[in-house]
Amino acid sequence: MGSTGVIPEGLGRIRVMGTVGKLLVGLGALLVVVGIMLIGLERLGMRSWRMPGDIVIQRDGFQFYFPLGTSILLSLVLTVVLTFLAWLLGRGR
Repeated sequence: MGSTGVIPEGLGRIRVMGTVGKLLVGLGALLVVVGIMLIGLERLGMRSWRMPGDIVIQRDGFQFYFPLGTSILLSLVLTVVLTFLAWLLGRGR
């Protein structure tokens, strides 16, 4: 920072990259935690993730599974979480 009080362009870019890096590390840690939870639940015997609304078609030698209910629930949860994160990160401005 010089005597004019202006931050050089390169320093702003470094701060943004640091923020993105921290966000990626946080998301990676979250994925590890979710993965460990899923492995633990499977070992406890919870292997079926079918929800009401999931489409299952079984015929001779053929099985089709489309997780419609699970997809809708996941979409709602991600929308709420990402909206909250956007609101939280936007407050600092």
